[in-house]
Amino acid sequence: MNRRLALIVLLAACAAPVQAQSPAGAGGSPQLRTAAPQELAVSATKIDPGKEVDIRRLLELVGTKALITQSLGSMSTSMRPVLTSSLPPGDYRDKLVDLFFAKFNAKVDVQHFLDMAVPIYDKSFSHDEIRGLLQFYQTPLGQKTITVLPSLSAALQQEGRKWGEQMGRQCMLEVLAEHPDLAEAITEAQKTSHSASR
Repeated sequence: MNRRLALIVLLAACAAPVQAQSPAGAGGSPQLRTAAPQELAVSATKIDPGKEVDIRRLLELVGTKALITQSLGSMSTSMRPVLTSSLPPGDYRDKLVDLFFAKFNAKVDVQHFLDMAVPIYDKSFSHDEIRGLLQFYQTPLGQKTITVLPSLSAALQQEGRKWGEQMGRQCMLEVLAEHPDLAEAITEAQKTSHSASR
């Protein structure tokens, strides 16, 4: 449950990034980090200090930091071919994509995502509910849930992707069978495209 929320926070921040200054790093120069517009609105509300401590304990207990790091890695892996294919062909492409991901990974601040999660948890759960989640995740079933959820989610995503691809192919074949003029148009377009590329 909270892993899904952390992933949503992560994706929301990556979908609409803006740059903000964070405190100076070890080298003394300020580091850029991503900030989502919703962070500005959500963090304006004051959070009860005791509740914030419990939320941060909950995020640590369920391994949110590791999940975010893992999600960023898999997101980079899945985004790489999409980004590469969206650029015009050329020798520059691999270098540009490598430099982009190096820059992206250097700017991503996992702690920032955790900080963004706190006001979202605050808005979504009462303090008693946060305490209840803390209690649950300390039980054997809660610990099993923490361990099983990542592989369970990955398996569901994989099966969902397969199902979606099969359904997509089936629907396309049915549409083309119902509309032979469109099937013929595709064939003609392929011939034109193939002869133009020679």
